Amino acid sequence: MITERLPQLLDTLGLADVQPILDTHLERAAKEQMTYAEFLAQLLECEASARRERLLQTRTRMARLPVIKTLDQFDFGFQPSIDQRQIREMQTLRFLHDRSNVVFLGPPGVGKTHLSIALAVEAIQSGHSAYFTTAYDLVSDLSRAVKEHRFEKRMRVYVRPDLLIIDEMGYLPLEGDAATILFQLVTARYERGSIVLTSNKSYVEWDTIFGDPIIATAILDRLLHHSVTINIRGDSYRLRERKKAGLLSSPQRPKVSTQPDETGEF
Repeated sequence: MITERLPQLLDTLGLADVQPILDTHLERAAKEQMTYAEFLAQLLECEASARRERLLQTRTRMARLPVIKTLDQFDFGFQPSIDQRQIREMQTLRFLHDRSNVVFLGPPGVGKTHLSIALAVEAIQSGHSAYFTTAYDLVSDLSRAVKEHRFEKRMRVYVRPDLLIIDEMGYLPLEGDAATILFQLVTARYERGSIVLTSNKSYVEWDTIFGDPIIATAILDRLLHHSVTINIRGDSYRLRERKKAGLLSSPQRPKVSTQPDETGEF
């Protein structure tokens, strides 16, 4: 019977996601008197949807995102210094198509990493590749690759993705050949792929990050040539949540005595 041959044919064609739903769709097609074209289209749509979902899962896993965050989850009301329209414009990923960069500057806890991850999620869902790393991990990895004579091979991990997220620039000291390595990376991606970078340091402080003002200037020159900088000024989300949970009390004002002291003064 043809119904007994179908599973084998589907398996031969690699249509694994259609097999579990085949009987249900056959019954529905007979009940609704579908045309052959309608029935075939439904099956292929199911297969295409399942394959797209697997591809998104694979790209998300390969991006090494520490968590999944979206722009809809971001509390713009808590950070009024952020222009929501500007962020929504970035959501269109025009910056990615233009191969320009985005830099989020601000103190810890204001949402820089959340916004970076959210842009990566948007990129992945739109069919782009992304990769997340901290500045410290990136430099450590490539410094180790230099010593093991596999620098070029490892560098491709950071050059290949359409979007590279470099988080926490300046949070930890970068020593040794860190400045040279980052310069090579930024140069390799210059006008070829976008970088989203977060830092708690203003640009004038970057020479202290690398200990070399000349290379710091060269990195900034390439990074900022085609870029948007978002300065975030506000309170920390994490401190807010701790206050809500009663784990962090608000600072107490010193009490003012209403009684005179021994000198007769208040």
